[in-house]
Amino acid sequence: MAKSQKKRIIPDGATAVASNRRARRDYDILDTLEVGIQLRGSEVKSLRESKVQLAEAFALVYQNELWLIGLHIAPYSHSSGAFGHENDRRRKLLAHRAEIERWSARLDRENLTIVPLSLYFKDGRAKLEIALGRGKAQVDRRHDIAKRDADREAERAMSRRSGKD
Repeated sequence: MAKSQKKRIIPDGATAVASNRRARRDYDILDTLEVGIQLRGSEVKSLRESKVQLAEAFALVYQNELWLIGLHIAPYSHSSGAFGHENDRRRKLLAHRAEIERWSARLDRENLTIVPLSLYFKDGRAKLEIALGRGKAQVDRRHDIAKRDADREAERAMSRRSGKD
């Protein structure tokens, strides 16, 4: 796949902080949504230093609200203990009620998971791209690897062929 055809992880005009590459490997992504995230001051400063880990995070719907669990934001390097934050606290995600209700219905009906894909700053605000995903089996992952290798080999053969003309 050419670079221009690859899916963008973050939108135009945004500053990337972290991305969850394992999510695209382990899940079939069915739908994505950009949401805000409710943070404290020291957490924002720590995000600007890119001291965050998305790999183990997931979201869930609880009492008609979206919550992010397992996001680790390291303490800000220049803050004291009194004004810091908890590293692994639950964080509220900000989305429209209709979107939350639609996703909640799909979660119940189709046995899906909400996984974070990327965290970035857009217009000075922290945004999180979340996705509805269905877990892949080991066989599916092997199939994806085989397909990617076959595509790569076909592209090499085409480039060799066009170079001989």
